[in-house]
Amino acid sequence: MTFLQNAGAAAGQVAILYILAAVGFCCDKAGLYTEKAARLCNDLLFYIVTPAVVIQAFAGMERTDASVRGLLFAMVGGLALHLLAILLSLPLFRKSGEDAPVYRFACIYGNVGYMALPLAQAVLGGAGVFYCSGVLVPFNLLSFTHGVWLMSGKDGRGAFRPSRLLLNPGVVSVLLALPLFFSDVRLPAVLSEPVRLLAQLNTPLAMLMFGTYLAHTKLRSMFCRPQIYLVAAFKLVLFPTVALLAAKLCGASGVLLTALLISACAPTANNTVMFAAKYGKSTQTASQTVAVVSLLSIVTMPVFIALAQA
Repeated sequence: MTFLQNAGAAAGQVAILYILAAVGFCCDKAGLYTEKAARLCNDLLFYIVTPAVVIQAFAGMERTDASVRGLLFAMVGGLALHLLAILLSLPLFRKSGEDAPVYRFACIYGNVGYMALPLAQAVLGGAGVFYCSGVLVPFNLLSFTHGVWLMSGKDGRGAFRPSRLLLNPGVVSVLLALPLFFSDVRLPAVLSEPVRLLAQLNTPLAMLMFGTYLAHTKLRSMFCRPQIYLVAAFKLVLFPTVALLAAKLCGASGVLLTALLISACAPTANNTVMFAAKYGKSTQTASQTVAVVSLLSIVTMPVFIALAQA
């Protein structure tokens, strides 16, 4: 695909996100679905819908020797990407007070599920989707462990309990999904169909909630926060540049390299807002950050896709 085609694909995905958020925004203003109702839905998204997304992603994959190797490569690559982002983000936002965990989470965790997967499908086809799905495993494992540690408590640490390392939706869903893939077991339709339908709630429900939070923030102010532009510079430029160099040094190439870079340069994850709401952080800060970084990614994602394919 050309640069303009990639830019168009990225813009289309961001436009869909913004339309869904606009529906949530209007519903809050009209009193049909308010921020209070959205907060009540947060646990539904956290404990039911997110695990369904993970289980659906792996339950339908066909197990072959090549797919097992590919999945392992993608999982190791995705784990390395997230650990690298955690390390690089450590010096940032030391003076941002209670919003620091939100900004750091926004730097580390990208929109792998909604932004990366459709772009991988458009640019690389089924193989790209498969590799990006592999990145979802470390994304869920780390966001529901390190991410919880980061977001919980006043300084991002106080409320964390070691039991959350195992007893959380991200880890439990991965522990359920991977055996289905490696054993090549197919769920019967009476089970797979409810999982599929629940998984389809992920993006629309998250973005409707996101829109209600935006309805209670000053929209003009979100373009005036220097911290958000620092997040954007890190997430959309610095980190994918380092990730590209590191992946090439490690010998990654072809479809695997491009899929990993699509995951690396994806904008801030929608679940930044969900985690902020869950652990008492500012949903206004989280919503504004997701909105601005997603908008800017229209320009940066096609650049890095082109660099990966060069």
